[in-house]
Amino acid sequence: MRVLVVGATGGSGRAAVDALVDGGHGVTAFARRASTAFGGRASTPLAGRAGLRPVDGDATVAADVERAVRDQDAVVVTLGISENTLKVRLLGSSGTPMDVRSRGTALVVAAMREQGVRRLVVQSSYGVGPTRDLLPLSSRVVFALMIRQQIQDTERQERVVRGSGLDWTVVQPVYLTDGEEPAACSTAGEVQGMKVSRRAVGAVLAELATGSADPGATVAVSGGQRPDPAADLRAAGAADPAR
Repeated sequence: MRVLVVGATGGSGRAAVDALVDGGHGVTAFARRASTAFGGRASTPLAGRAGLRPVDGDATVAADVERAVRDQDAVVVTLGISENTLKVRLLGSSGTPMDVRSRGTALVVAAMREQGVRRLVVQSSYGVGPTRDLLPLSSRVVFALMIRQQIQDTERQERVVRGSGLDWTVVQPVYLTDGEEPAACSTAGEVQGMKVSRRAVGAVLAELATGSADPGATVAVSGGQRPDPAADLRAAGAADPAR
């Protein structure tokens, strides 16, 4: 399949690109500095991999998004703000618009509708939308004090996705790490642990984008004991990994 990853230079975006390339798919890695992150430098992970095409562009610029969406079979959105959380809370973001998730996703949806691309997988956050009331109290405090604006934007992003009319799946990971925590997936909002690795989340995003998934599911992704998140997806009825 031909899959576009929007926000490809972030942690989850890179992990999704990695998993998709490993799966033999053609991947368009879209970000403002994609050519630097995924260019031909030998020191860059994934550099020169067959099937990987870096495309520089801004997810908040319609023309850039329309160009990236063209000729794709599916789109994965992993937009967010990668700057220090405390700095963003006190001073705002210096490099990324605070509404990047909702604004960028709205442009992706518009381009997909225009070009007839149906499959959309969007990374959101656990504790938003249908899992809002399932979030532990301690995490609600963090949300309110530290990342309120980002969560409000994520709420708007999910409304865009749910009203898109596309074949969408929303993926809601818990707190992301650079560790090796395996992923457990649930369409009922259940979580096994409040930390999960970006690598595991990237594998879930890739699986959902390229498998046979029932549209309209919200998949909570948490730290678990299973090394095979596809097994959890099958058990939850969210995806069939058959290519």
